Amino acid sequence: MAKLLNVSVSNFYSFVKREKDPLKTIDANLLTFVNEVWDSNKRVYGLLKIHNEVKKNSLPWGTRKIRKAMKLLGIQGKQEKKFRIQTTDSNHSHQIAPDLLQRNFKPKSKNIVWVSDVTYLGSIEGWLYLCVILDLYSRKIVSWEISNKNDSELISNTLQKAIVNRNPGKGLIFHSDRGSNYCSEVIREQLIKNKIRRSNSRKGNCWDNSPAESFFATLKREIEFNFYLNLSDSKKYIFDFIDLFYNRQRSHSFF
Repeated sequence: MAKLLNVSVSNFYSFVKREKDPLKTIDANLLTFVNEVWDSNKRVYGLLKIHNEVKKNSLPWGTRKIRKAMKLLGIQGKQEKKFRIQTTDSNHSHQIAPDLLQRNFKPKSKNIVWVSDVTYLGSIEGWLYLCVILDLYSRKIVSWEISNKNDSELISNTLQKAIVNRNPGKGLIFHSDRGSNYCSEVIREQLIKNKIRRSNSRKGNCWDNSPAESFFATLKREIEFNFYLNLSDSKKYIFDFIDLFYNRQRSHSFF
């Protein structure tokens, strides 16, 4: 065949090799789109998030082609690290509120239900504690604070910041676990003063506050760094993730 076509055998096999290049077997526009979406979203998006972006833009690619493009480009979403310390102290004598949500996590508008929780962050100076308040309707973070102490002052500061930011109407539900920091007299008085109803999860049941738990899983999976120099250093990265990326840019699977 080579003699008949007047080509060398080596050139023929070079041609075959080039044609088998996997990057040439897939739409170049798909490769560019996938890479741009992944890169512009802090390189944390996996198959589901990238597929959502494809659908948003009414593009013709399905999950198989997207998965293949990700594999060829060496792209994968960040995976959650399975490690945690105890942040809830439910062994206390403070008054526990009833669970007003009963796992009904779909309010009809914003400022109807806020959920809150605390997680830990590692630093050279020791453990830091991040408290967030999340609006259950939009799934956006209303306010957040970091401290080197997991106490009622951390909760109070975060709550006050949320109240100033949103100025909620009477009857807002504030849902959390039944930890001593959330059930303290300071927090109860602050909620009563602002006409906010208190709600607590059942003992040992993390699913009663799963939206807050889900946010922390996302944070620790997708944030650039999980260990910091000190409190000030952590605040810079948390601000960048929550205020600039999560609340403004990141797509939410809830919608």
